[in-house]
Amino acid sequence: MGTGKKEKQRRIRQGDTRDGNLRVKGENFYRNSKRVQFLNMYKGSNDIRNKKGEIVRGADLQDRTIPTARVQPDRRWFNSTRVISQDALKHFREALGETQKDSYQVLLKRNKLPMSLLEEKDRSDSPNANILETESYSQTFGPNAQRKKPRIAASNLEEVAQIIQKDNEQYEEKQELNATLGLMGNQEDEDNGWSNVAKEAIFSKGQSKRIWNELYKVIDSSDVVIHVLDARDPLGTSCKSVEDYMTKETPHKHLIYVLNKCDLVPTWVAAAWVKHLSKRRPTLAFHASITNSFGKGSLIQLLRQFSQLHSDRKQISVGFIGYPNTGKSSIINTLRKKKVCQVAPIPGETKVWQYITLMKKIFLIDCPGIVPPSTKDTEEDILLRGVVRVENVTNAEQYIPSLLSRCQVKHLERTYEISGWDDATDFLQMLARKQGRLLKGGEPDESGVAKQVLTDFNRGKIPWFMLPPEKEEEEKIKEESKNKERIKKRSNEADETSQEKKTKTS
Repeated sequence: MGTGKKEKQRRIRQGDTRDGNLRVKGENFYRNSKRVQFLNMYKGSNDIRNKKGEIVRGADLQDRTIPTARVQPDRRWFNSTRVISQDALKHFREALGETQKDSYQVLLKRNKLPMSLLEEKDRSDSPNANILETESYSQTFGPNAQRKKPRIAASNLEEVAQIIQKDNEQYEEKQELNATLGLMGNQEDEDNGWSNVAKEAIFSKGQSKRIWNELYKVIDSSDVVIHVLDARDPLGTSCKSVEDYMTKETPHKHLIYVLNKCDLVPTWVAAAWVKHLSKRRPTLAFHASITNSFGKGSLIQLLRQFSQLHSDRKQISVGFIGYPNTGKSSIINTLRKKKVCQVAPIPGETKVWQYITLMKKIFLIDCPGIVPPSTKDTEEDILLRGVVRVENVTNAEQYIPSLLSRCQVKHLERTYEISGWDDATDFLQMLARKQGRLLKGGEPDESGVAKQVLTDFNRGKIPWFMLPPEKEEEEKIKEESKNKERIKKRSNEADETSQEKKTKTS
């Protein structure tokens, strides 16, 4: 349809009988405003000259005229900055620093606060590098230059030694972190006679990469993290490396302690531990039971307060972390009043994380038990914390002496109805003969009885607990005073007997 004849034939063929001029190829043939603007862009790209050849108007992006480089006098240029005095900055750091460290106060809208000012420190020394102390100007830049770049890392031999020592420490820490799977594997160096190679494979449970990934998922998905502790040994079942990780990487998330299994310890011991741990984090005592629980109302009320703090969100998520067999899934079942999580008196029952709805605005997240690797923990500590399944341990009788040292004799006598043993071997033999657990030839089954005693210890059939540091000091003072009184009584009795003998002889 390039000519008028073809256009006319097309209109006849299509039955278009409208009056009007036929559009023929030429000017404005099927051309809209966008096309015209596009073509004018090419026309206006050249410069315009007069008769003499002088440029009247330069081409686009080729104008050589210098613009007036004057900033508009507007205060909006300075709205994004603020200058304060050093006294005000010091007051801000002290006030906000105390609030940030206090676990009972919450900073709302942290994104609108200059939190970076708390980490910055004023440098008293000059930031200028002492280049000439390292190498002279002639050796670096002159005709006798020996290096292309000056070495400004250290100015004397002492600084070189410090830098080398620091690099070695960083390398060792990196090697330890690689061996313990990530940020939370801060091990404390201590030569206690144990090595990772010498330990059995069963004592590495709770440290696999899969479980660490589950823990990271729970921490990332939670607004409030509940650290579940065993009331019998709260310090032994606390994950210090996880707390340090959250303090450094996720300071905006709330972390609280829950002392579970408080029914296995006396009331004054649970109250003392709550008082001791409350100095670090908010702490609650709890007894997980669907029918007869303790501390359930306090925990739900605390979670509702956290949901009110995050009123801008539709719901909040609460994650449960801690050692295996501390009762994380049991607490969730207690809050829901029914069995929504699989529970068992053995470690490692929870395999993956799972979401549970508590109420409209609060969701609970169950997490597998995690065991932070540490060189300070011995095999006895790991076994007696309930981390390992006792039936899979070889030579269980070797851990009975440490168990007897933690328990009182009267509790063992009351539980097994035996008395008068001398050592751990004698204890196992007496218990085996009482229960009739004998091997071929009438020999006592020490290994089987030892596993039974360890199982009873972990499941709470044998009473035992650890005292807080304050109570331990008080008990030591009381024992010392009792020992002094006994010594005085003995000395007084000895003096009385000696005087009686003198009177008789006289």
